[in-house]
Amino acid sequence: MNVTLLAHTQLAIDMKNKIESENDFMSPDFDINTGDLIDEGVTDGQVVALAAIRQCYSRKTAIEVLETESEKYFGERGKEGERLFKQIVSSGHTSTLEHITFTFAVENVSRALLAQLTRHRHISFSVQSQRYVKLSSDSRSGGFDYVVPKTVIGSDKLESIHFGTQELFDEAMKSIQGYYNHLIKLGIPQEDARAVLPNAAATNLVMTLNLRTALEFYAKRKPGNGAQNEITQLAEAIKNEITAVETWTVKFFE
Repeated sequence: MNVTLLAHTQLAIDMKNKIESENDFMSPDFDINTGDLIDEGVTDGQVVALAAIRQCYSRKTAIEVLETESEKYFGERGKEGERLFKQIVSSGHTSTLEHITFTFAVENVSRALLAQLTRHRHISFSVQSQRYVKLSSDSRSGGFDYVVPKTVIGSDKLESIHFGTQELFDEAMKSIQGYYNHLIKLGIPQEDARAVLPNAAATNLVMTLNLRTALEFYAKRKPGNGAQNEITQLAEAIKNEITAVETWTVKFFE
């Protein structure tokens, strides 16, 4: 599995320039002697969150909020922004965090994981198609890849006199590949031949979700919470990618 952050919420250039010209809290702060990063500065996501949250409780417009209240919440006079975000999450008013989005490229995950993802809401998918991508051994794909479950890898349990569990699993995948190849040679369309492909068949996708969905997804699929190993890996990778660019969210995933 490989998970890469492709894009995330950024302020419009004009708005970013305006806020940065009037405030210095968005600029990273470095140690003048060592050059080490001391403070990463306020992120675009935090600014968007402030606009959305305060819009719900203020007579001002979102633009007026950013123009007049940014210093109060993000400036040197306190950590009002941190308090505000903590209050929003603890009170359950997390619809205001839906305006912060993240887009990921997810590679080499099973169709079983894809089925589990569809049980969550507010996630957008663009998935590699088994209808249009030919998966026969003699095609450019070289056949279908597959994901071996953690419990199968390296198991010493003998399922037969000849095979360990992983060998048995691999043989099953080879057999399915053979049936798929034969159906294609018989002229069966790819969209119908794919019916024999297993849940283990690997796929790639682009997925977009907002911060509220990411927090809910992680709470349900994080390691140690009873979820299947593969999807816990995805949950952890998504969390790590998000917290790397929006560091203020770390405590909310925890």
